Amino acid sequence: MHHRGMDQDHNWKQQLPYPYNQDLSGVLRHLNRRTPFSRAKLANDPATAGYLAAALRLVQRHIGPGATRELADPDDANSVDRPLLRFLSQREVVAAVAGNPDPFPRRGSVAALRSTWRSQSDFIADVLAFALWPGHLPAEYYGAVADWAERLLDGPDFTDAVHGLAYFEMSTVLRMPALRFKWVAMAEAEGDSTIRAALPRIYSSPLDLYKQLYGAVVNARGLKLRPGVTQDDLANILVALSDGLMTRAVCDPGAGVIDHEQGTSLLGKAALAIIFGCLERREHAENLTLEQAVHALIYDRPGAGGDVQ
Repeated sequence: MHHRGMDQDHNWKQQLPYPYNQDLSGVLRHLNRRTPFSRAKLANDPATAGYLAAALRLVQRHIGPGATRELADPDDANSVDRPLLRFLSQREVVAAVAGNPDPFPRRGSVAALRSTWRSQSDFIADVLAFALWPGHLPAEYYGAVADWAERLLDGPDFTDAVHGLAYFEMSTVLRMPALRFKWVAMAEAEGDSTIRAALPRIYSSPLDLYKQLYGAVVNARGLKLRPGVTQDDLANILVALSDGLMTRAVCDPGAGVIDHEQGTSLLGKAALAIIFGCLERREHAENLTLEQAVHALIYDRPGAGGDVQ
């Protein structure tokens, strides 16, 4: 009877779609069983697959892609439920006002909050914008960036300045709670047009900073962009690299993304790679597109098909 039951479970499991029909004993490592055999059996139990499937549907329903939102208030079209942002509910915020330090007000009400922001979406969008406002950066931030910028423009060690600025940027932003808040807001933006509309604006300041800085560096160091590469391209690439590497640093602090002892980071290496690939000296310019330059690197001759259309 025992073996027949195991065979039935095995046959039933094989009817499940991929990847639920695979051996999950090496994937599910926290099952509540004492022995490896019993854990492996439970990992491949059809009931376990049922729980996994239900959980993943809930994840997609609440976070996306294609998230569905239920209205917290049927009379308010913008009162969508946000499971990851419930700590910013009106009642939670009002309760927290009572614990404000001096000299902030310590009295608030849901009615007053609702009268200040038309909907919870509007409130969260504003909190997000405020949290990521450049004015929230540490007081020494802009002075330090200005010092590194001067070294980039005419300092004796350009690569050291790139590494220094990249490390300073990463180490500063990684300490800010706004970084995590941005990730949660991005996850919750699905299905919420107000929050989604606020997200692009949070990138305007870093994009402008990168464009101004690298535009000045290009001119001061006698460089030019390769054909087909724009300052907007450089700025977007660098912001995306910065975001991705900060995510990696938070998820796995031991991954070597940032080295506090040496004062370096992978962002510095990435920035140098972008500079080397996208820029060339003005007086010795080959005027090759990136595609043509890579073709020449591989085949020792420029490729006619590498032009940007």
